[in-house]
Amino acid sequence: MTTIAGALLCGLLAAPAAVPPDGAHDFDFAFGTWTTRLARLQRPLTGSKTWVDYAGTTVVRKVWNGRAQLVELDVAGPAGRIEGLSLRLYDPESRRWSLNFASARGGGLHPPTIGGFTGRKGTFTSDETLDGRAIQVRFVISEVAPDEYRYEQAFSTDRGSTWEVNWIATDTRVRER
Repeated sequence: MTTIAGALLCGLLAAPAAVPPDGAHDFDFAFGTWTTRLARLQRPLTGSKTWVDYAGTTVVRKVWNGRAQLVELDVAGPAGRIEGLSLRLYDPESRRWSLNFASARGGGLHPPTIGGFTGRKGTFTSDETLDGRAIQVRFVISEVAPDEYRYEQAFSTDRGSTWEVNWIATDTRVRER
């Protein structure tokens, strides 16, 4: 009996504890080249209902073994061209991602949106200003599938009680032939 109890005890002690996923691979689905369809509200938070459409590509590259990613957006439409660069950084201590965006027109980084995934939906937020007004920004990634996902950005002027969506994009994976 002592031998069986000892064997069971040793087996329990040797078994690795179940560790919840840390989130470091939440964005692994995004690596590659994507066709991007984008609709942008022309003048957010002004009451405008005018949307402009863009089409182009997004390329996502792995950096630091996937703990960071470099995202290049290049879309064009009747309202012009948007060239953007996003650096996604994973913080293993907080288990959160920061999404850091820069536009080729502005040259500097916007304040990062911080957050993570619950299941297949990612939610990221930040406090920013728009035309001198304090706003909250929410970035949501949803409908994640192997070959397509959707993301949208929304602004709030009342600390998140209401949101105005101003950016809706769908990325479809480009398959190599």
